[in-house]
Amino acid sequence: MSTAIVDYGVGNLGSIVSMHRRLGIDAELVSDPDELARHARFILPGVGAFDDAVDRLDASGMRPALEELVIQERRPLLGICLGMELLADSSEEGERRGLGWVPGRVRSMRGSLPAQFRLPFMGWGFVTPTQEHPLLPPTDEPQRFYFAHSYAFETTADFLLGTVDYGIEIAAVVGHHNVLGTQFHPEKSHRFGMALLRSFDAFEVS
Repeated sequence: MSTAIVDYGVGNLGSIVSMHRRLGIDAELVSDPDELARHARFILPGVGAFDDAVDRLDASGMRPALEELVIQERRPLLGICLGMELLADSSEEGERRGLGWVPGRVRSMRGSLPAQFRLPFMGWGFVTPTQEHPLLPPTDEPQRFYFAHSYAFETTADFLLGTVDYGIEIAAVVGHHNVLGTQFHPEKSHRFGMALLRSFDAFEVS
């Protein structure tokens, strides 16, 4: 069973598909909720505004299908960038309810950053793991990933897997059981992103 890249009209889908193809990972775009059950794991991409993404996800019919497969059957899911933010309960960027699969709230970084740091945070950042997890296996080499965002996921230490320093400490990786999220774009992060996507492909819920 392959990985389904959830196509609900929001996301950098081409780059994600290309990276999986380069890695030799069996993955395909899925826009029909009835097709999701054929897949072992899911990637939820996202770019743009929070409320628009929630509306598109609801309109696509993907939300109830993912609820059953991810929450009830505990199949792994990885949210990327805005896809990670959708995992929260809510966001200051909008008024719509998030998926609520990883406890937390998304807040604007505006007003929190030192004066020399600009928004959006667009560029490379080094991610520091905050607890052991198969998605970020131990390595002696600093892990660098590509970020592009203006909002940050606030959660407790229980669900925080990695941080990045951008004048303030920001959640870079979150997780709750089988639900994982990266604020950065692994598909744009060269060999570090490739390693993370391999880790997700091998991830099993204990």
